[in-house]
Order: sequence, then structure tokens, then C-alpha cells
Amino acid sequence: MLLAREATPKAGVGAAVSKLAGLQAQLPRPPFLGLWSRLEGFTRASLAGAIAAREVVRVTSMRGTLHLMTTRDYVSIRGALQAMLTKGMEGALRGRMDGLDVPSVVRDARAFFDEEPRTFEELRTRLEALHPAANERALGHAARMHVPLVMVPTETRWSYAPTTDWAVAESYLGVPVATAASPAASEALVTMYLAAFGPASVRDAQAWSGVANLAPTFEALRTKLVTFHDGKKRELFDLPKAPRPDEETPAPVRFLPEFDNLLLAYADRARVVDAAHAKAISPTSTQVRPTFLVDGDVAGTWRLERARKTATVTLTRFSTLAKKTRTALEGEALTLAHFVEGDDVTCEVAFDDA
Repeated sequence: MLLAREATPKAGVGAAVSKLAGLQAQLPRPPFLGLWSRLEGFTRASLAGAIAAREVVRVTSMRGTLHLMTTRDYVSIRGALQAMLTKGMEGALRGRMDGLDVPSVVRDARAFFDEEPRTFEELRTRLEALHPAANERALGHAARMHVPLVMVPTETRWSYAPTTDWAVAESYLGVPVATAASPAASEALVTMYLAAFGPASVRDAQAWSGVANLAPTFEALRTKLVTFHDGKKRELFDLPKAPRPDEETPAPVRFLPEFDNLLLAYADRARVVDAAHAKAISPTSTQVRPTFLVDGDVAGTWRLERARKTATVTLTRFSTLAKKTRTALEGEALTLAHFVEGDDVTCEVAFDDA
């Protein structure tokens, strides 16, 4: 949805969230900006409404991070994620798992959140009383990685944060949520990924999801997929009817938020990011800066700062930009600033070099 903004699907904004295989939502604002860049006439209220209606949920999913996903997608893939979430917990808590009885903690945490939506601070207080020998951080982390939880929305400027109330997904959504691995869950995960990001390799899907050993799932689906090879002779998979535009298709300038899926969907980001600029985009392993695209490639990063009644979008470009491109970026940046800050703010654009 970056070659041209698309009309919001008749099924609603949730259909766009599903088409993107979810949106990383560690921070509250990026999913709204990601959809703004892709949907014609997108409003914050449309996504807020989908969240309030429980069509879209904020949950722990791919790579053990928070995502906005449709309820349907979350329910279908949750079982495929559990082994990855458990392994992620064990890595994060290395040296702090002494005295941690994970099955007991999970059972107690599920019961606690099932009573009513509550905060993790409240959970830790309860679990510390029940499991005094366990590390405090380990208790909360074990619960987050093993109990399917949904963040309960509240009405704020960006619609679902900074609420810290969580509920058990099954109770909140009214549908069963499996945590056990199954071929169906793994196939749903791979199919959802390819629908958004194919053609892609097995390694790409594993990098995006955090789930290891997806090769058997790709093999099980092979007769339902089409295959290609890239310039490095890597096998790529895709859905038969997925769009595959010609490489000469023009791509307009676009602004992407922090942690946009486009930059997290592939093990090899070279298809959209020159290796020389990788550090400028991701200076640490836990950071992916907002970027802007020129002809489908990342051409720089951006930041939005507000001082009283003036909002300034500063573009840090990686190379010289043609005048026509600068003009297009300025127009898009001003529209972005007004989307974020409102129409009663003076908006400006500045350029600098990386």
C-alpha cells in the first residue's frame, strides 16, 4: 500500500491492519502513522474505533514485541508464537530464573487478569506474595510471554495509550486462544506473512516473526505457493495471486514511522535500505528510526518536533535530492505534521545531511 494510498477497505481499517500482517505498537503513535501513509483519508478515529470494537487488539506477538493485529489473525497464529516467546523469556531472564515455577506463575497470572482488567504493577504485587522466592522482573515477564493478554484501550490523544490495563484475551474477546503449537497455526503465520511481504525467503519470515525452523511449514505449503530465485540464488516464496509490480513501477515519496513493517520484514534489508545507511536507521538492535522513501528506497530519516505553535519536520537525507523530489517531500511532510499536530499549528520543513 505504498505505491499509492488505497481507499479504506469496505471491511474497515482492520482489513488494512491484516493486509500489513499487523503493526508494531511498542509506542502508541507509529501504527497510526503507518496507516496514514497507506490509506486515503485515514483518520485516527477509524483505528481507535476498530480497537474499541475489539476488531483490532494490542498484544504480544511477533519477535516478542507489542503489535496491533486483528483479533482474527491473532487467534489464528498465537499457537505458532509460544515456543519463540518462551525462548525469548529464557534469554531475557538468564540468571534470574531461580525459584521461578513458570506453570504456577502462568496459572496465577491468568486467574488474576481474568477477574478484571488490571495493571502489571498490580500483578507483580500479587505474584510476589504468592511466589516470594522468584525474581520480581521474572514474574511479570513470565506472565507477559505465556498468558495471551490484550491491552484494554482507553480514550487518549492517540487512542489506546498510555493505559496499562490488561485482560485475558479469551475473556476479553470471547473466543478461544490456543497457545499450543499446531501445523494450522504455523501455516496461518506463514500465509499471513507472504500475503504482506512476499516474495520472501524462509529466513525472511523467521526474522520477521522471530519464530525458528519455519522451513517445514514452507514445505507443507509449497504446492499452494509460487517460487522464484533472487540475484543471490535464494529461493523466494509468494502467494500465487499476490501483486508483484514490475520493477519500473514508479513509487511516490512516503514517510514511515518508527519500527515500520517494511524495515522489519526481511532478514536482508538491502531490498529497501543501502547497507551504508543501516546504522543511521538502526543505531542499536532495539531501535528503528522513522524514515522516508524515495522511489521505494529509504533515502533518509525524519523527526517531528514542536515548539509552542510551530511544528517542524526535519529530514536527514542520505544523499543529494533532486528539486522535484524535495518539493514532493516537503508537501508530504507538511501533511504529516498537520495529521499529527492538528490544523491550528504552523508547520515547517527543514533538511539536513546525515
